[in-house]
Amino acid sequence: MEAVLALMVILLGVSHGVETHCDGRQDGAQCYGALGGSVDIQLMDRTSKIPRYGLFKNSLRILDVRNNKVILNTIKQSSVFPSNGTFRINNLSRNDGGEFTLQTFDSEGKRTGERTLQLFIQAPVSSVLLVSECLSQGEMRVSCSSEGGDSPQYSWTLDGRTLTDAELLSGNNEGNIITLRQHVSGHLVCSVRNNVSNVSKGQKISTCGFIFINCTSVNGTQISGWVHKDSNSLCIEPTQNSLDNLPLIAGVLSALVIFLVVGVAVVWAQRKKQNNKPTKNEEEDEEEIFADIRIVKRQAKQMERRAELEFGHVKSAKRSRKTKPTDDCLYANIHKVQ
Repeated sequence: MEAVLALMVILLGVSHGVETHCDGRQDGAQCYGALGGSVDIQLMDRTSKIPRYGLFKNSLRILDVRNNKVILNTIKQSSVFPSNGTFRINNLSRNDGGEFTLQTFDSEGKRTGERTLQLFIQAPVSSVLLVSECLSQGEMRVSCSSEGGDSPQYSWTLDGRTLTDAELLSGNNEGNIITLRQHVSGHLVCSVRNNVSNVSKGQKISTCGFIFINCTSVNGTQISGWVHKDSNSLCIEPTQNSLDNLPLIAGVLSALVIFLVVGVAVVWAQRKKQNNKPTKNEEEDEEEIFADIRIVKRQAKQMERRAELEFGHVKSAKRSRKTKPTDDCLYANIHKVQ
């Protein structure tokens, strides 16, 4: 019960102050008034010279004006402005609607004309609610509903323009439920209107996380369709993407190696600086190292002299071989002389 009363209060608050205007000077005119609001009906021209006219509803005279003076007005909360030919009804209710007949008369009371008009009373739209949900294949269903409002009409726009057939999977721009295709995103607005009100509600929408794939699987099957990007395991294309990213990966690894080397060098330099003063053991170790170096040098020189001596013996042996035949000849000559 409290919810019903709250809704009535909202509707009355929205309806209050809603004014509509209607030109009833044409035969068969259709006029609309907001429930709880007011309507101005233009019955006569401002410069009309008609001395008398009357308004009838269901064959009952409800209004009589003679020489710009109101003689009769049976409708409560209504006003007549003979100077401009306007008839206003305030705080409209459902009972105020219906078919009206306007009759004109001359100065002698003879009827000179007749025309009819229809007055429709509608509850204005109070608010609009948008609800969106993702479907199994990545489509998005959006529903638009309104509170109150008689004979609501719906229209949709995306980023300020009308939705196209390429963006709509089902539904149309005049329905309250539409289904958008997988790639559609942007600022979606639903407008709800009737003849006495117009209310809109917008919402920023994004895709449902689906991507379109068109590739060949491992077994050679051609695959195309919409799949969720987090569960795409139908194609081998990510391998190629990884190869394309190898230069980037190599650059990152090189940078990490450089940072690691520099870090180690800095740490080693700091530790060396802290331990720059040698200890007693370190001094003894250094003396032993220098002694070993001297011994190695001495042994190297000895080996060098030994090699020179051996090389000298070899050269001497070669000379002796070359001179031996000469000595034999000399000995033979001496032996012959004797």
